[in-house]
Amino acid sequence: MQRMGMVIGLKPEKAAEYKRLHAETWPEILAKISDCNIINYSIFYNEAENLLFGYWEYTGTDFAADAAKMAADPKTQEWWDVCMPMQVPLESRKEGEWWSMMEEVFHHD
Repeated sequence: MQRMGMVIGLKPEKAAEYKRLHAETWPEILAKISDCNIINYSIFYNEAENLLFGYWEYTGTDFAADAAKMAADPKTQEWWDVCMPMQVPLESRKEGEWWSMMEEVFHHD
């Protein structure tokens, strides 16, 4: 199992809509997340900085393949078409990233 964290900005005027959307996440999206070997997926919002922090645990053996499978899914693409205009990628993100991936520096069970 691999713990993964990521961060992205959120347009402040879209915060309420983003929270509502995720409180009513489409069932097909939840199923695809599970199908791609992702569990314990959470998104946290820091209103003061307008940042979203995402966390999940990846239980598969080929993250790149599972990420590609998710990206190819038409319903996921539709979901992203709704969510992405609300987000503000960090200027410091790596090439090809939308959410900026983070390095795990501490964990305690």
